[in-house]
Amino acid sequence: MCLAIPGKVVRVRTEGTDARMAEIDFDGLRRTANLVFTPEVGVGDYVIVHAGLATTRIPEAEALEAQRLAREMRERGEEEAARLVPGDPVAVNLPSPEG
Repeated sequence: MCLAIPGKVVRVRTEGTDARMAEIDFDGLRRTANLVFTPEVGVGDYVIVHAGLATTRIPEAEALEAQRLAREMRERGEEEAARLVPGDPVAVNLPSPEG
């Protein structure tokens, strides 16, 4: 399963003659993506990236809601992981706090 988290284009540049590349901010994590499939995208736009290619431009409101939900899932996962006790059946594959 693939979960697409939108990112905000913070910089666009051209490499070589044809390749438009963008620096994209995914809620604080920055990555580079090729804009070959989304030539209309510019700084400030939100995009979905798959395998290093920006595939879709999406509305800002939709992007911000998706980012909010992703943060909420991450926080809930961290809370659940903190509740696991080493030795419990669900925690069998997790390292113990001692290392």
